[in-house]
Amino acid sequence: MDVDQPNESPVDKPSGIIEKIQQLGQTNVPQLAQDTNIHCLTIIGQIEGHMQLPPQNKTTKYEHIIPQLVAIEQNPKIEGLLVVLNTVGGDVEAGLAISEMISTLSKPSVSIVLGGGHSIGVPIAVSCAYSFIAETATMTIHPIRLTGLVIGVPQSFEYMDKMQERVVKFVTRNSDVTEETFKDLMFAKGNLTRDIGTNVIGADAVKYGLIDEVGGLGKALSKLNELIALRGSQRPEEGMIQ
Repeated sequence: MDVDQPNESPVDKPSGIIEKIQQLGQTNVPQLAQDTNIHCLTIIGQIEGHMQLPPQNKTTKYEHIIPQLVAIEQNPKIEGLLVVLNTVGGDVEAGLAISEMISTLSKPSVSIVLGGGHSIGVPIAVSCAYSFIAETATMTIHPIRLTGLVIGVPQSFEYMDKMQERVVKFVTRNSDVTEETFKDLMFAKGNLTRDIGTNVIGADAVKYGLIDEVGGLGKALSKLNELIALRGSQRPEEGMIQ
């Protein structure tokens, strides 16, 4: 005689979230609400340029970031941009491209350096209208470095020198640091092991004029909302003139 198998009790079934944790080891990452007027852009890991980095590297791909910035500029529902940085740097031209796009947005933008905003992350951090750095965060400032084949001719040095000038000009144009101070930090000896450059921590970045203020997420969002309100009050009243 066949015995019917007992029906599985709903209590025995794991819930959706528990099942995801058991199978994938993770749950869905919380996203900003659909009706928010602020877009959060994260710059993490290494900024990837024209060459694809190995899959185990955490990267920020400029071909993903640039369309997002165009969409932010065009979307009337987005009134402000929050840029969160925890990056080791990466491709110079890709980093400068992202920096230029952020600095030319017509909407208010605020950056916050959490953990690190190293190398080409420095121009991205200063590209926003206002910048914050966490008290324990660091920014490494060093000369341009190339990897791979380098031809030992004067033109190679001239190319590197011009690329470095582009970075220096952008940073000094978009922050309060002077060119002399920034170059002193860039070429300082003894601050970095087996290398030249400077590791600037929290309040020191503000002291040098690189970053506007020491602060965390709450301060950054408060400042961004303040800039959004200011822009709204300065915007002329919409409507057709009769």
